[in-house]
Amino acid sequence: MNSLSIQNIAENMAFLSFMIGMVFAWASLIFVDNKFVLKIDYSANIIGCITLAGLLAERWITAHYFPISNLYESMLFLAWGLSFGSLIIRNQVKTRLVSAIVTPIVTSIIAFASLILPEEMQQPIPLIPALKSNWLLMHVSVMMVSYATLLIGCLFAIAFLILSQGKEVVLKGNSLNNVNKNNPQASIVMNFEGQSASIAIPEEVDTIQGIKKTDLVEVDNKLINLLESFDNISYRFIGLGFPFLTLGIISGAVWANQAWGSYWSWDPKETWALIAWLVFATYLHTRISKSWQGRKPAYIATLGFVTVWICYLGVNFLGKGLHSYGWVL
Repeated sequence: MNSLSIQNIAENMAFLSFMIGMVFAWASLIFVDNKFVLKIDYSANIIGCITLAGLLAERWITAHYFPISNLYESMLFLAWGLSFGSLIIRNQVKTRLVSAIVTPIVTSIIAFASLILPEEMQQPIPLIPALKSNWLLMHVSVMMVSYATLLIGCLFAIAFLILSQGKEVVLKGNSLNNVNKNNPQASIVMNFEGQSASIAIPEEVDTIQGIKKTDLVEVDNKLINLLESFDNISYRFIGLGFPFLTLGIISGAVWANQAWGSYWSWDPKETWALIAWLVFATYLHTRISKSWQGRKPAYIATLGFVTVWICYLGVNFLGKGLHSYGWVL
C-alpha cells in the first residue's frame, strides 16, 4: 500500500468519523437523556482527531517536512487543531453544544480539502525554494495554532449571540471568576408574551404570566450559567490565540526579510493578518480595560471570525501577493 492510498483511507476515515460525530452531536440536542448518543459523538470525535494526527504524521515522514506547506496540508492541520481544542473544552464544560458547534466546521474543512482542492496539491511534493527554511515550521505552525484557537473562541462568541438572542443578558463577575453559578439573582431579562420579566423577581411575586417563579429562576439560571461558560471559553481561547497570532506575524516578518529583503510588503496576507490582529487586540482591550462582557465583545469576536477566514483563505482565492502559492479558484 503506497502513501497516497494510506492518505485516502485516512481522509475518508476522518471525514466519516466527524460526520458521525456531527450527526450524533445534533441528535444529542434532541434526545437529551440518551447517554449512548453522547458516547458515539465523543468516540467519533476522538477517532477523527487521532486519524488526522496520524495522517499529518504520515505525510511528514513521507515528504520529510512538516505538513503545512500548502493549503491542503494547512487545512488538515487546522481541522486537527479545532477538533483537539473541542475535546479539551468538552472535558472542562459538560455541555452537548461544544461538539454541535465545532464539529460541523471541522467536517466542512476536511470535505473542502479532500473533495474540492485539486489532486496535485494533495500529493506530497518537494518544497519550493521560498519554503526551504527553518522558519516554515516556526511561522506557519504558529499561525495555524493561532487560527485554530481564535476560531474556537469566535465560534463560542457566535453561539453566545445566538443563545442570548431576544434576551438582555448581564453577566456578573469577570471572565476568570464567575460568580453567577446557582445564583438566583443573576441578571437576565426574557420576554414572555410581550412582557419583560427579570430573573431577579421580587419576593412577593409568585407567578408571571402563569409561569411559576421557581421554574423561571431554575430555567434562567441554567441558561445564564451556560452563557457565562461560553463567554468565558471565548475570552480564554481568544486570549490564548492572540499571542500566537502576534508571534506568527513577527516570525513571518523576520522570515520575509531573509527571503525577500523586506520585513513588511503590505502583501494581502500581511494586510489581513494585521487587520485580524487589530480586531482581536480591540476585543482584548474592551475585555480587560473596559470590563466588557457578553454581547458587545461577542460582536467584535464575530468580526474577528470573518477576518481570520479572509486572511487564511481569501488571499488564495485572490491569487495575488507573495503568499498566493496555494490553490487559487
